[in-house]
Amino acid sequence: MKPSLTHRELLTQPESWRRAAHAASSATGLPVPGERVAVTGCGTSWFMAQAYAALREAAGQGETDAFAASEFPRGRAYDRVVAITRSGTTTEVLRVLAAAGGTPTLAITADPKTPVMDAATEVAVLDWADEESVVQTRFATTALAFLRAGLSPSGAAVVADEAERALSAPLPAAVVEAEQWTFLGAGWAYGLAQEAALKMREAAGAWTEAYPAMEYRHGPVAIAGPERVVWSFGPLPEGLAGEVAATGATLVADGGDPMADLVRAQRLAVAVAESRGLNPDAPRHLTRSVVLSG
Repeated sequence: MKPSLTHRELLTQPESWRRAAHAASSATGLPVPGERVAVTGCGTSWFMAQAYAALREAAGQGETDAFAASEFPRGRAYDRVVAITRSGTTTEVLRVLAAAGGTPTLAITADPKTPVMDAATEVAVLDWADEESVVQTRFATTALAFLRAGLSPSGAAVVADEAERALSAPLPAAVVEAEQWTFLGAGWAYGLAQEAALKMREAAGAWTEAYPAMEYRHGPVAIAGPERVVWSFGPLPEGLAGEVAATGATLVADGGDPMADLVRAQRLAVAVAESRGLNPDAPRHLTRSVVLSG
């Protein structure tokens, strides 16, 4: 079988991340320490915004909120707004930027020929990470790599090397053949857990859920069982591995960098789609960008 376009694009991520780290070293408009920042996007971009917001606060660089663009709070004061939009045409994101008034805004996009170029005060164009696929893989993680490099340039190469290993490691048969998948993460990894669950839903129409790792015991563990998977991005809370084992579910918890681990989850989404006779390049009911009338 010829590899899908989605699969071919996700394979290029490590080099894309290295380019993003280099671009961040000379970029303008990135948040600076001490600023109060809001990060926004839709779908996958919203989950990348959540991850970056948690990373920035954990690094002590300032209060950072993340919102789905449709839920962005009007009238709340920020020193800077960062918007992630692969297409540069998403209506809700353009509305947030238009309403920013005098607040400095940075848009991260893949397409320099779209309305976002005029909507933001600064634009970072990651056109080498653009995709033909409807389902986002490469652009989303490259945008996050760009923002991560703005916080700490030194780790970019290490993470890219780890992602290359994630691209070649085999996926366990029990994980591919499961009937249900739950993704967990703490701190910034929770956004990536949500993104992994979304990839599975988009590409494979799969039953997936995502939770903060410590919240998993508070109800969601009830659905764990044989032929189901619990996948942790980053370390598991103490004792949880034993609780998952007792349910008969398959546990995936390798403890590596969560962004590199997301690459494996992307591969899983493609593999599950293909095992079900679905084309990951043509997800049901989805388009590359949501442009609303009016």
